Amino acid sequence: MEKLKNYKFLYVFLYAILAVILYVSLYSNIKPETIDIDLFTISPETIYAPTTVADKFETEVKQQEAYDSVEDQYVLKREISEKQVDLISSIFDTIIEVRKEDEVENKTLDSATTTLSSDEMVDRLQDKLTPSINEKISKETFLPLVSTTDEELELAKDAVVTAVNNIMNKEIPIVQLTEAKEQVVEELQYAPLRKEVLQSATELARFAITPNYVFDLEATDEKRQQAIDGVKEVQIKQGQILVEADELINREAYRKLGLVGLLDDQQTFKPFIGLGLLILLILTGVVYYFEKKDVPFLKKNNSLLLYCIIFAITMLLMKIVSLFQKIDYTYIGYIAPVAMGAMLVKLLLNERLAILTSMIFAVCGSVIFNEGVTGSFNFSIGIYYLFGCLTAVLFLGEHNLRSKILQAGLFVSGMNVLVITAIMLIRNGGYSNIEIGSYFIMACVAGLVASVLTVGFMPFFETGFGILSTMKLIELSNPNHPLLRKILTETPGTYHHSVMVANLSESACEAIGANGLLARVGAYYHDVGKTKRPQYFIENQMNIENPHNKLSAQLSKNVILAHVTDGVELLKKNKMPKEFIDIAEQHHGTTLLKYFYHQAKESNDMIYEEEFRYPGPKPQTKEIAIISIADSVEAAVRSMSNPTPDKIEKLVRSIISGRLQDKQLDECDLTLKEIDIIAKSFCESLKGIFHSRIEYPELTKKQKVK
Repeated sequence: MEKLKNYKFLYVFLYAILAVILYVSLYSNIKPETIDIDLFTISPETIYAPTTVADKFETEVKQQEAYDSVEDQYVLKREISEKQVDLISSIFDTIIEVRKEDEVENKTLDSATTTLSSDEMVDRLQDKLTPSINEKISKETFLPLVSTTDEELELAKDAVVTAVNNIMNKEIPIVQLTEAKEQVVEELQYAPLRKEVLQSATELARFAITPNYVFDLEATDEKRQQAIDGVKEVQIKQGQILVEADELINREAYRKLGLVGLLDDQQTFKPFIGLGLLILLILTGVVYYFEKKDVPFLKKNNSLLLYCIIFAITMLLMKIVSLFQKIDYTYIGYIAPVAMGAMLVKLLLNERLAILTSMIFAVCGSVIFNEGVTGSFNFSIGIYYLFGCLTAVLFLGEHNLRSKILQAGLFVSGMNVLVITAIMLIRNGGYSNIEIGSYFIMACVAGLVASVLTVGFMPFFETGFGILSTMKLIELSNPNHPLLRKILTETPGTYHHSVMVANLSESACEAIGANGLLARVGAYYHDVGKTKRPQYFIENQMNIENPHNKLSAQLSKNVILAHVTDGVELLKKNKMPKEFIDIAEQHHGTTLLKYFYHQAKESNDMIYEEEFRYPGPKPQTKEIAIISIADSVEAAVRSMSNPTPDKIEKLVRSIISGRLQDKQLDECDLTLKEIDIIAKSFCESLKGIFHSRIEYPELTKKQKVK
């Protein structure tokens, strides 16, 4: 495992593994279902549409029917009526013009010259008229008009114009043209004209009557387009029955089966492309979380590898449970302990990642358990998983004992029951008591099994990945731990000092939002190196002479500085968490051993300050920095003869100021505001420890005897 995590670009491979896990888990559930069935055979079962699709053929048929149902649109053209009236008027005006020309010529010619005959006048008239008029009106029609009197001609003109205008003001479709011509004849039959003139006038009127109620192409096209637009798209709805059991597969049913993709001779890649996009979206969220911070590749590999294993185990559990869907246990998904994955991610990695993972499990579960529902997603099971996982994540706090995890399982069971109840009420369906009872039992089992599996998997992950979880910290804080027993029995003064530092560190860490439990338990072990030479440290020198009085400053310095490296070796030997090793190694940073430095300086001016500094490195985290300051503060306050609140605060501020000036806090991410909060927290804790006490008066000898 350690060798695997050391590969720099392992995280890229892990992202690919995560994508493969998702694709393999969901592939079989989104693969389109096909039916081996032929045309004109009997369907062995009732076939439902697996998805909603548009039936373009049926839609086009209905659109054509709507198009054909629209009648041709006609419009009354007033301009045609006006044009025909003007035409009749112009014909009569031309006749009058020809007659006047004849009269003028008669006056200018000699008396011996004869006037034009009626035929010649008609010829001259036809020369003035258009060929289309001459073709439709015979020469015999004009003869009575050119030879009649002016008064009768004017009377004929008025009668024809009036009759044509009256008839043409009405709608005259082409099918009613003959009827309209007969109506104009009736209009003129009582005109006070001679018979031959009346016949000619009637002929001209019949000629003038023409259809004025004509086909309107634009209006017709508009009406037909409106009819087409009014046709709703025909759809085959998801869950719609396509073929009943024992029904003949006719051409229409076969066409619909092919349309929804149920025929085995049809292949579509759309679902697989959609699944790929869904996985890409899921991976985007995971990658965004792991890549948003500039963390070392080793830590990233470790976290991502752990996440992939938890994810794979959870998906495997869902797939195993989903196999029971094949034997008519459609809602077996309610028993899957999906909340286990969310709880493990919360306990071993991060709460935000656990919330994201809860949503991912909800989506994946809705796909895996889609058997027996219409569509690719079972939204009921997705909602069920989402609420269950979020309940587990939000219930688990910072300090999670095994009993807390089991309580979380009970809360998940309760939430599962509530969600199932809500779903059943929303569906408003009829459920038997057996169904309701089985749902509730599965909901309770899912929550309890999730918590039990979480407790079971935790030690394996903690050991395999070197994770210092909350439960692990609580176990290491047990006074019966071999190292703590060693500190207590061999260096009781150091043990008491460590407990005081732990109290100070925990309260300060919690005040700024750091990991207080890590600081407390780490502080218990920070001076474990003193167990190698306990008598050389002042807190353990009870009723013995100080051994440093017999040593040179150089040797004393070496003994004191060695407790850091001795502690690191001892912690590594006992396979303690790396966080504890870092605390032991960094809690003095590169601070100066002032007492022995000044002592050495008095006897030798050639002493360098670097020789009397701790090897370091400087504190790298907030927790280690706080333990470092608390270590100095506790020792300094304990050495005060008469500590008061003002003296304590002044001393705490002085020590913190010295650390800042010595640049011991440069490599951790503490802010000045947080440092001020830490100082206040130290002062409050120390005031509670070194509070003033009532001095009890001594008893008199007589009272003692009594």
